[in-house]
Amino acid sequence: MYPQLLNMASVSLAEQELDPKISKFWNEPYPQAAKWKPCADASAKRAGTVNNHTGFIMVSANGGLNQQRVAVCNAVAVAYLLNATLVIPKFLYSNVWKDPSQFGDIYQEDTFRNTLKHDINIVKELPSRLKLINLELVGSLVTDADLAKEATPDEYIKNILPILLRNGVVHFLGFGNRLGFDPLPAELQRLRCKCNFHALKFVPKIQKTGSLLLKRIRKHDTAMSVLDKQLIGSFVSSAPSEQHFAAESSAKYLALHLRFEVDMVAYSMCDFGGGDNERRELEAYREEHFPLLLERLKKTKPISPIELRKMGRCPLTPEEAALVLAGLGFNRGTYIYLAGSQIYGGKSRIFPISGLYPNLVTKEDLLSLDELAPFQNFSSQLAALDFIACAASDVFAMTDSGSQLSSLVSGFRTYYGGGNAPILRPSKKRLAAILQENSTITWRNFASRVRKMIEEGQRVHARSYGRSIYRQPRCKECMCRQP
Repeated sequence: MYPQLLNMASVSLAEQELDPKISKFWNEPYPQAAKWKPCADASAKRAGTVNNHTGFIMVSANGGLNQQRVAVCNAVAVAYLLNATLVIPKFLYSNVWKDPSQFGDIYQEDTFRNTLKHDINIVKELPSRLKLINLELVGSLVTDADLAKEATPDEYIKNILPILLRNGVVHFLGFGNRLGFDPLPAELQRLRCKCNFHALKFVPKIQKTGSLLLKRIRKHDTAMSVLDKQLIGSFVSSAPSEQHFAAESSAKYLALHLRFEVDMVAYSMCDFGGGDNERRELEAYREEHFPLLLERLKKTKPISPIELRKMGRCPLTPEEAALVLAGLGFNRGTYIYLAGSQIYGGKSRIFPISGLYPNLVTKEDLLSLDELAPFQNFSSQLAALDFIACAASDVFAMTDSGSQLSSLVSGFRTYYGGGNAPILRPSKKRLAAILQENSTITWRNFASRVRKMIEEGQRVHARSYGRSIYRQPRCKECMCRQP
């Protein structure tokens, strides 16, 4: 895809080697970003004490690492709302993610409980008297089908509290995206932020390997930032090593979350230039993994792949990601950490990026087989390593702002980045419009329009009504704004 633009990008990068320039996108463009400071760790003010509870809330969260993280934070808020005791959440096994990891395999249980102990009660398991209850039979099993998407607090009080009071326990099975962002009482919003940014710390096993990953990416030990401390805890380096000062200028790295796995590609219904073979392969994948999608599509008027791309509904391809980075002035020597699981199309599909940017690495490149062995067959734990590398990067670039990893990493960098954690967030719709002119547009025009698109996405503003506080924590419930 886009051979002419890729050729122009290659020429531009070659010219930069003769006349080196540093991209301005290594830095946060707006000083207002530094005025927002973390302050969600204050305890919520509640009536009565946390020892008085209405019953027990159990949650079995579905999805991968990041979907489960959101579910945990929502569960904490719901437990507070209903004055209930929360049982340490369980994680459901998924045929997509195929990971049996539970909460304690990923997050520090004691830190989770201690951080939130003044807000809600948290226990490891139900009392024995409640374990024998058939929750489905008594009506205490609540699925996503029983709760509206982004339900309001009033809906929980009206529909869930009576069950809790009657049976002493409610089990939320699935619990995907079942608590809205607005309207929401300030104390609930603050508690969700407190859970996400303060209570959920990766276990030492993940932190230790995460610190090793950062060291390999940066090629030296450094005195690490507040972001690093929050991500890898006691495994941060206490002081810079001697080689830090010599390598400081070349130590920066850009993390790219390229959301181009087969599930994303197949679900999008878009065309990615692979011809009949690609169409047959993706159709077979949809039939096996997304039968409900196919049934739904039979009842609607089909939208052509061309129109889907114009609407901004197609995931960015590796070619498009490479063109954006080149348009932003990142030179050929830029060190890029590539996050995510297996890219659809394999190495041949990655070539447009690796051809322009040879310093492209993954965790599999940087960690030995022995170092990765404890994480094999645990996709969520592997995703946690990507989370650390992306959140700690000098620049974080995403290709899909709707991705949970990209959203949570963006929020983490906003919250702990001190106003110096740049995020590159392309608009898929605007980029599609620019790329429509790929056969006629000049490189200068392309680069100018891409820069403008990214700059507008970096503007500093408070969280908009209804938007995720995990992605946009700049609001009075999560962060404090200095004059």
